[in-house]
Amino acid sequence: MSGPLLVLVGPMGVGKSTVGRLLAERLGVGYRDTDDDIVAAQGREISDIFVADGEPAFRAMEKQAVDTALAEHQGVLALGGGAVLDADTRALLAGHRVVYLSMDVEEAVRRTGLNVARPLLAVNPRKQWRELMEARRPLYEEVATAVVPTDGRTPEEVSRAALDAVELKEA
Repeated sequence: MSGPLLVLVGPMGVGKSTVGRLLAERLGVGYRDTDDDIVAAQGREISDIFVADGEPAFRAMEKQAVDTALAEHQGVLALGGGAVLDADTRALLAGHRVVYLSMDVEEAVRRTGLNVARPLLAVNPRKQWRELMEARRPLYEEVATAVVPTDGRTPEEVSRAALDAVELKEA
Protein backbone atom coordinates (compact mmCIF):
# COMPACT_ATOMS: atom_id res chain seq x y z
CA MET A 1 0.00 0.00 0.00
CA SER A 2 1.43 3.39 -0.94
CA GLY A 3 0.89 6.45 1.19
CA PRO A 4 0.80 6.70 4.96
CA LEU A 5 1.23 3.66 7.17
CA LEU A 6 -1.53 5.04 9.40
CA VAL A 7 -3.92 8.03 9.24
CA LEU A 8 -5.49 9.56 12.36
CA VAL A 9 -8.84 11.37 12.25
CA GLY A 10 -11.02 12.78 15.00
CA PRO A 11 -12.24 15.97 16.62
CA MET A 12 -10.11 18.89 17.71
CA GLY A 13 -8.42 18.27 21.05
CA VAL A 14 -8.68 14.46 20.88
CA GLY A 15 -4.90 14.08 20.86
CA LYS A 16 -4.17 13.28 17.22
CA SER A 17 -0.85 15.14 17.33
CA THR A 18 0.33 13.66 20.61
CA VAL A 19 -0.79 10.11 19.75
CA GLY A 20 0.49 10.50 16.19
CA ARG A 21 4.00 11.36 17.37
CA LEU A 22 3.97 8.42 19.79
CA LEU A 23 2.78 6.06 17.05
CA ALA A 24 5.44 7.29 14.62
CA GLU A 25 8.13 6.75 17.25
CA ARG A 26 6.86 3.25 18.08
CA LEU A 27 6.65 2.31 14.39
CA GLY A 28 10.00 3.88 13.49
CA VAL A 29 8.46 6.19 10.85
CA GLY A 30 7.94 9.91 10.34
CA TYR A 31 5.02 11.95 11.62
CA ARG A 32 3.10 14.59 9.65
CA ASP A 33 0.10 16.77 10.49
CA THR A 34 -1.86 18.46 7.71
CA ASP A 35 -2.72 21.40 10.00
CA ASP A 36 1.03 21.99 10.47
CA ASP A 37 1.48 21.80 6.68
CA ILE A 38 -1.15 24.51 6.18
CA VAL A 39 0.36 26.77 8.85
CA ALA A 40 3.82 26.36 7.30
CA ALA A 41 2.58 27.01 3.75
CA GLN A 42 0.47 30.03 4.73
CA GLY A 43 2.81 31.52 7.33
CA ARG A 44 -0.08 32.09 9.73
CA GLU A 45 -2.19 30.19 12.24
CA ILE A 46 -5.36 28.37 11.23
CA SER A 47 -7.49 30.67 13.40
CA ASP A 48 -6.06 33.65 11.46
CA ILE A 49 -6.89 31.95 8.14
CA PHE A 50 -10.50 31.41 9.32
CA VAL A 51 -10.84 35.07 10.33
CA ALA A 52 -9.13 36.59 7.28
CA ASP A 53 -10.22 34.22 4.50
CA GLY A 54 -13.23 32.33 5.91
CA GLU A 55 -13.91 28.64 6.42
CA PRO A 56 -14.45 27.76 2.71
CA ALA A 57 -10.97 29.08 1.83
CA PHE A 58 -9.44 27.14 4.72
CA ARG A 59 -11.27 23.95 3.68
CA ALA A 60 -9.86 24.30 0.15
CA MET A 61 -6.35 24.62 1.60
CA GLU A 62 -7.02 21.64 3.87
CA LYS A 63 -8.25 19.48 0.98
CA GLN A 64 -5.06 20.21 -0.97
CA ALA A 65 -2.86 19.57 2.09
CA VAL A 66 -4.51 16.19 2.72
CA ASP A 67 -4.25 15.20 -0.95
CA THR A 68 -0.53 16.08 -0.99
CA ALA A 69 0.22 14.37 2.32
CA LEU A 70 -1.59 11.16 1.33
CA ALA A 71 0.47 11.06 -1.87
CA GLU A 72 3.84 11.93 -0.30
CA HIS A 73 3.97 10.73 3.30
CA GLN A 74 4.82 7.15 4.26
CA GLY A 75 4.53 7.34 8.07
CA VAL A 76 1.83 8.42 10.51
CA LEU A 77 -0.44 11.21 9.25
CA ALA A 78 -2.84 13.26 11.37
CA LEU A 79 -5.66 15.15 9.66
CA GLY A 80 -7.38 18.28 10.90
CA GLY A 81 -10.70 17.72 12.64
CA GLY A 82 -12.79 18.92 9.69
CA ALA A 83 -10.86 17.25 6.87
CA VAL A 84 -13.48 14.49 6.60
CA LEU A 85 -16.16 17.03 5.65
CA ASP A 86 -14.92 16.89 2.06
CA ALA A 87 -16.31 13.97 0.04
CA ASP A 88 -13.21 13.81 -2.18
CA THR A 89 -11.00 13.58 0.91
CA ARG A 90 -13.15 10.78 2.30
CA ALA A 91 -12.81 8.95 -1.03
CA LEU A 92 -9.02 9.40 -0.94
CA LEU A 93 -8.92 7.77 2.51
CA ALA A 94 -10.47 4.56 1.17
CA GLY A 95 -7.91 1.80 1.23
CA HIS A 96 -5.80 3.45 3.94
CA ARG A 97 -5.53 2.36 7.57
CA VAL A 98 -7.54 5.09 9.26
CA VAL A 99 -7.98 5.28 13.03
CA TYR A 100 -10.77 7.48 14.39
CA LEU A 101 -9.80 8.75 17.84
CA SER A 102 -13.09 9.42 19.60
CA MET A 103 -14.06 11.24 22.81
CA ASP A 104 -17.23 12.52 24.40
CA VAL A 105 -17.97 16.16 25.19
CA GLU A 106 -17.05 15.86 28.87
CA GLU A 107 -13.61 14.57 27.88
CA ALA A 108 -13.29 17.44 25.40
CA VAL A 109 -14.10 19.94 28.14
CA ARG A 110 -11.59 18.32 30.49
CA ARG A 111 -8.82 18.25 27.89
CA THR A 112 -9.21 21.59 26.19
CA GLY A 113 -11.50 23.56 28.44
CA LEU A 114 -13.07 24.36 25.06
CA ASN A 115 -11.72 27.84 25.54
CA VAL A 116 -8.54 27.70 23.47
CA ALA A 117 -8.14 29.24 20.01
CA ARG A 118 -10.64 27.03 18.21
CA PRO A 119 -12.37 29.21 15.61
CA LEU A 120 -15.41 26.97 15.27
CA LEU A 121 -16.08 26.98 19.02
CA ALA A 122 -15.99 30.69 19.72
CA VAL A 123 -19.56 31.35 20.94
CA ASN A 124 -21.01 28.47 23.00
CA PRO A 125 -18.19 25.92 23.02
CA ARG A 126 -19.98 22.96 24.62
CA LYS A 127 -23.08 23.28 22.42
CA GLN A 128 -21.03 23.92 19.28
CA TRP A 129 -18.75 20.94 20.00
CA ARG A 130 -21.80 18.67 20.34
CA GLU A 131 -23.25 20.00 17.08
CA LEU A 132 -19.94 19.58 15.26
CA MET A 133 -19.66 16.02 16.50
CA GLU A 134 -23.24 15.17 15.50
CA ALA A 135 -22.35 16.25 11.96
CA ARG A 136 -18.87 14.74 11.85
CA ARG A 137 -19.12 11.47 13.81
CA PRO A 138 -20.77 9.56 10.90
CA LEU A 139 -18.04 10.87 8.56
CA TYR A 140 -15.24 9.80 10.93
CA GLU A 141 -16.89 6.38 11.21
CA GLU A 142 -17.29 6.17 7.43
CA VAL A 143 -13.54 6.55 6.79
CA ALA A 144 -12.32 4.60 9.82
CA THR A 145 -10.72 1.20 9.68
CA ALA A 146 -10.87 1.23 13.49
CA VAL A 147 -12.34 3.42 16.24
CA VAL A 148 -10.26 3.98 19.37
CA PRO A 149 -11.97 5.74 22.31
CA THR A 150 -9.61 8.10 24.13
CA ASP A 151 -11.77 8.94 27.15
CA GLY A 152 -9.85 8.45 30.39
CA ARG A 153 -6.83 6.99 28.58
CA THR A 154 -3.27 8.28 28.46
CA PRO A 155 -1.69 8.98 25.06
CA GLU A 156 0.44 5.86 25.55
CA GLU A 157 -2.68 3.74 26.17
CA VAL A 158 -4.38 5.22 23.11
CA SER A 159 -1.35 4.58 20.90
CA ARG A 160 -1.17 0.94 22.06
CA ALA A 161 -4.90 0.52 21.41
CA ALA A 162 -4.52 2.06 17.93
CA LEU A 163 -1.67 -0.31 17.04
CA ASP A 164 -3.70 -3.26 18.26
CA ALA A 165 -6.82 -2.07 16.40
CA VAL A 166 -5.05 -2.02 13.03
CA GLU A 167 -2.75 -4.91 13.84
CA LEU A 168 0.50 -3.00 13.36
CA LYS A 169 3.64 -4.10 15.16
CA GLU A 170 6.05 -1.71 16.82
CA ALA A 171 9.47 -1.25 15.21
